[in-house]
Amino acid sequence: MKYGIDIGHNCPPDTGARGIRKEDDMTLDVGTKVASKLKALGHQVVDCKPSRAWSVGNSLQQRCNSANANRVDRFVSIHFNAFNSKAKGIEVFAASNTGREIAKPVLDNLVELGYSNRGVKDGSHLYVLKNTAMPAILVECCFCDNQEDMDRYEAEALANAIVKGLTGQTPSTSKPEEQKSALDLQKALNRLKIRSPKGSPLPEDGSIDDETKAATKTFQAMVGVTPTGIGGPTTWQVIDQILAMPVLRENHASGSIVKYLQRRVGSEADGIFGPGTAAAVQRFQQQQGITVDGIVGAQSWAKLLA
Repeated sequence: MKYGIDIGHNCPPDTGARGIRKEDDMTLDVGTKVASKLKALGHQVVDCKPSRAWSVGNSLQQRCNSANANRVDRFVSIHFNAFNSKAKGIEVFAASNTGREIAKPVLDNLVELGYSNRGVKDGSHLYVLKNTAMPAILVECCFCDNQEDMDRYEAEALANAIVKGLTGQTPSTSKPEEQKSALDLQKALNRLKIRSPKGSPLPEDGSIDDETKAATKTFQAMVGVTPTGIGGPTTWQVIDQILAMPVLRENHASGSIVKYLQRRVGSEADGIFGPGTAAAVQRFQQQQGITVDGIVGAQSWAKLLA
């Protein structure tokens, strides 16, 4: 099978949505993996994303022209949604009956990752679906401005689901160049003051035992990541963000790292650094005998992670 893979946007002035993450970054990550996995399964892949364009319309036209000129069998455009920070989930657009037949298994496999199912939708109004000569779908992988979707986001898992939906074949999972070990996880959780169910520090022995799994779930629930008990990429991303000890201040910070801070200083864990969190930080600073300014800087992090 010959697939035309259209990595959405990434061609100024044709740029994607911005939310908690940038659509351009995610479409490039997921799309590149989809193309690589299809090739590994023996399929041909045509990259339909243009390298330059003078307008959004020209960018879209080039994508269709590339697919049509190469006579691909299937055209797949990969995107991420954004709306009002509350909308969430996955939807796949198609403009023909054949397109809808292709879209359904792709959607089903993506939804198995835990995202909300927004369905297969009519895409007859979308330029790249109207102007390609072969069956085509456009995948909105999830919402880049929704915290729940972004906590669940893993490019590898999304790419695997898309490829399996397209081909019925299970692609191989790429191994990151540097994998975090069980010992790394135990050390990080101890530094973050995440305790075992017994209330004691985790044994740093490199084994993923029940205590380590339970502590991992505790941390994941604390920061708003799906509590699997496994130290996957999303969990490690949050851990690394916290251990980088960024400066946090009122009205200038939000997300998982703020949820961790709020749990530690005893304020409402809504992920927004507002006046209530600032007041809780000040109380914590006063208790610790450090500068009371409501700003989480080096002094405060030293006490939080001591």
